[in-house]
Amino acid sequence: MTEPDVPAGPATGTASGTEGGAAKPRTVPTELAALAMGVTQATIRKWASRGKLTRYGGPRRAEYDLGELFALARANETE
Repeated sequence: MTEPDVPAGPATGTASGTEGGAAKPRTVPTELAALAMGVTQATIRKWASRGKLTRYGGPRRAEYDLGELFALARANETE
């Protein structure tokens, strides 16, 4: 007797629906990161160079993780 096929989905994985490992960051370009934070693009680049944000992308296209941006915004609200 064989086991019935059970469809894979969020109910069988973790809360995010993925099997282990870190989730891929949802990134936005510098311009959108600046708009989301209410600062200039230069400020976003400065925060990345100082280690406040992780810079993703290639040499000609910087992108920043939305979750990291929102966490930074929450941390700045409590200060």
